[in-house]
Amino acid sequence: MEVLASAQIQRLIVIEKPIDTAQYKHPRNSKTSTRVAVTRKLLEKMPHSDTFAWNKLIQTHIANAHFDNALSTYHQMLLRGVRPDRHTLPRILSASRLSVDLPLGKQLHGHALKLGCSDDGYVVAALIELYGRLHSVDAAKGLFDKSPVKDSVSWTMLARLYIMEGKPGMALHVFDGMVESGAQIDPVALATAAGACGMLKSVIDGKKVHRVAKERGLEFDVLVSNTLLKMYMDCGCFDDARSVFDQMPSKDVISWTGMIHANLKRGGFNEGLKLFRQMIADGAKPDSLSVSSVLPACARMSASKQGKEIHGYLIRNGIRMNLTVLNALMDMYVKSGFIESASKIFAGLKDKDVVSWTVMILGYSLHGQGQLGVNLFRQMEDSSIQIDEITYAAVLRACVAALMVEEGKFYFNCIKTPAVAHSVLLVTLLSRYGLFDDAKNFIADKKIEGDAEVLRALLDGCRIHEQSKLGKRVIEQLCDLEPLNADNYVLLSNWYAHYAKWDMVEELRGTIIDMGLKTKKAYTWMELRNKVHVFGTGDVSHPRSQGIYGELQGLMLKMEDEGHRRDSDFSFHDVDEERECIPIGHSEMLAISFGLISTQAGSTIRVTKNLRVCRNCHDSAKIISQMVGREIILKDPNCFHHFKDGYCSCGDFW
Repeated sequence: MEVLASAQIQRLIVIEKPIDTAQYKHPRNSKTSTRVAVTRKLLEKMPHSDTFAWNKLIQTHIANAHFDNALSTYHQMLLRGVRPDRHTLPRILSASRLSVDLPLGKQLHGHALKLGCSDDGYVVAALIELYGRLHSVDAAKGLFDKSPVKDSVSWTMLARLYIMEGKPGMALHVFDGMVESGAQIDPVALATAAGACGMLKSVIDGKKVHRVAKERGLEFDVLVSNTLLKMYMDCGCFDDARSVFDQMPSKDVISWTGMIHANLKRGGFNEGLKLFRQMIADGAKPDSLSVSSVLPACARMSASKQGKEIHGYLIRNGIRMNLTVLNALMDMYVKSGFIESASKIFAGLKDKDVVSWTVMILGYSLHGQGQLGVNLFRQMEDSSIQIDEITYAAVLRACVAALMVEEGKFYFNCIKTPAVAHSVLLVTLLSRYGLFDDAKNFIADKKIEGDAEVLRALLDGCRIHEQSKLGKRVIEQLCDLEPLNADNYVLLSNWYAHYAKWDMVEELRGTIIDMGLKTKKAYTWMELRNKVHVFGTGDVSHPRSQGIYGELQGLMLKMEDEGHRRDSDFSFHDVDEERECIPIGHSEMLAISFGLISTQAGSTIRVTKNLRVCRNCHDSAKIISQMVGREIILKDPNCFHHFKDGYCSCGDFW
């Protein structure tokens, strides 16, 4: 390695302003002192002419974020007459950039000019990044334009700077120039260009980049394939994304996670779980991102078995569970009906963020334990965690579950800028408590009469407190607000049916048909021995239908013998088919009966329904839980109903 002549050293160190490393030094402590001492010993033993060794030491300091030591080492290198090379300057320019010191970077730029390295591709790229990040992209572009050497690294760096500045169109313009110049196109350049297309959601430009990748034989480079996959997903082209994924000869965890996320985003929860299992079978080790991506699928499907298997896999394989994963696990357990498991994870967290608290507060409210949710929120208030609007929504929901009106009003008033969702929750709370005048006054005061969700919240209270006239007016308002929503006509039809106004029922049915609207179909499912059993209203397709109906009929007869009467009020129910089917044929009752005849006595039965459980089935499930001595957990869109010993956790407010 070349040693600098004495005159050259003087030009770099004496005539130039010496590099002031003192400003970068860490506060004095034992660890810092030890590190400095070790560095001094290394410098004392460092061969005077071994540039590689000096570069290695500088890189080690940078990798450990010890930028002061990196700069000090560079200074010592110059003092000893060791000539920096094309690998030294990019490293030390990186240290000045990470130290956010543009003047120092400019001084190092001067060093590069005097050493004759300023036209080296690596040095140019480092200077472009320095000026682009600490000054402006225009300054970086000016340097790039003046540089006689434009290689793949400098082209790509300029494009990346435009992306970081939120100008993906300019980044693509740079990439086009790179292609036209004949510069070597590498995977990083293609990945950068594909990322810009994704930001622009321009599939036309994306396909051009894809074509360039094919022409250069880089289509199946893992980095390129992964970014093309993401680009197509960002552009909403799922089939193209799937095609890229299926053609990849080798996939890493990023590939699998990207495809899993794409499926989940479009509602393909089963396929997402299937891909996760395939990823493990393929030998790819899931990371925190892939795990936290797939767990919501388990939550959405109430697929507790798969969720537990994933949790077990993480433990068995020693995969580090960061807070994101632990929060996702809590959310999965909450939404799969295992609030106790979620609570145990929460209690074991050393550090909690706003998501941790919010998941548990919401979890308690979903499971009818609103008081615990409010208590937890009070603990959160005593912590240093910043409470956001989502957390306020969670505690409002907890107040709804516990019917804590005054607390709900107080927390609502704590929100700086309440969203409509917060108002909906307060209307729900007031109307469920029977404070209809307060609810109507609040709606008028906030001028939210025209919001359908607000009206549905008011209707919720009408259903619970049997406010027939007010309820009918609300339904009619909903029909006016959402003339293409079949659910509103079903509500009105059920109201007329309750009062035996069959001519109006037929008229509304004709309206639904004439307008080409589709009404909701109710179904309930239960997971048993790795299989999901789905039941529709009046379903007789299940292989065990005879036993299912036989069990139900026996239970209903026993209920009648004990004096229990069925509630035939469907006036505010939102499913047409269930009104016309005897309650014994409702999907949730079929699923519960299947659970009773298919599982061990005394075990908990868990079922999920896609629509709100009707009042008759709700009452029947309470009684059945007492008759058979088993807990029945039924999840509907509103909450988890824990039926046990003749009671429900929702307190009959759902």
